Amino acid sequence: MERVFFGNRVFDYIVALSALAVSLLFVRVVIRFFIKRLKKLAERTATTIDDFLIKALEKIALPALYVSCFYVSAKILKLPSGADVLINALEMIIITFFAARIVVMLAGWGINIYLAKNKQDPTVVRSFEGLLWVVKYLIWVLAVIILLDNLGYKVSTLIAGLGIGGIAVAIAAQALLKDFFSYFSIVFDRPFKIGDFIIIGDFMGTVEYIGIKTTRIRSLGGEQVIFSNTDLTDSRVRNYKLMEKRRVLFRIGVTYQASLGQLKEIPKIIENIIKNTKDAAFDRAHFFSYGDFSLIFEVVYFVLDADYNKYMDIQQEINFAIKEAFEKRGIEFAYPTQTLYVNKTGSS
Repeated sequence: MERVFFGNRVFDYIVALSALAVSLLFVRVVIRFFIKRLKKLAERTATTIDDFLIKALEKIALPALYVSCFYVSAKILKLPSGADVLINALEMIIITFFAARIVVMLAGWGINIYLAKNKQDPTVVRSFEGLLWVVKYLIWVLAVIILLDNLGYKVSTLIAGLGIGGIAVAIAAQALLKDFFSYFSIVFDRPFKIGDFIIIGDFMGTVEYIGIKTTRIRSLGGEQVIFSNTDLTDSRVRNYKLMEKRRVLFRIGVTYQASLGQLKEIPKIIENIIKNTKDAAFDRAHFFSYGDFSLIFEVVYFVLDADYNKYMDIQQEINFAIKEAFEKRGIEFAYPTQTLYVNKTGSS
């Protein structure tokens, strides 16, 4: 037991191995039993925080405890200076690795909680999945920089080089980055989403795809119109899908031959027609002005639905009813006419 090999007695080796075996057995039996009990308790709750903590215990704490068992056992022995430095470096690498994994898991859990509330929007889901990848990448880059700094390497030059390289890349890809940030502006601010009917300038259509660089809409003519995300964020976008109700204004003209009694009757006729039309709310009807060839009435009402086809069905129903009511009362619609008065003079 007192014989020495590589600076340690046989007894020291036995103690180290015994400590390793006992600690591994403890982790294997006690900790795993503890985690199983926690799992059963978590299944009875509706919250997700306990599920996240159990997952962190299984994926991070448990492997870290196994590694700690070897580390503690190795520390019992007297190691050469080179081996001791190597073990300390491995210790720092392992700590950094598990710390980075905890941060990555926490970020993923937070994003998944948000996505659970937005499953109905595939754009948001896809965007946050891409964002999670970027966050993971940044966390691991930061972890490597911190590790190198703790290991004694000078990382200031590396950070300065990354900063200069980042500026060069940003200048070279300015348009691409602008579209990229506009994409996240669209995703987070949500002025529109897939399936919405929007109008941008002279273009209109239904949103089919929102990408990192471009957004595509299907126009009424059937072709696909492609916009850069920057064009959309810099433009005035009208989103008809967000309408709760549609305001409709239209005008009709009757002939100048209509009597005063008929003119006074027309606003009431139109009001009754609109009030008896389903999903339409009457606002006003007035004798608006004297036109070049007609007496103009202006009518305003609301369609209590944002669907364009529904609006057209209601407008058609109102037009039929007005036509029928005017025919019963002998009221004539006006159309462009011109009356020429000729004054005869003597034959001479």
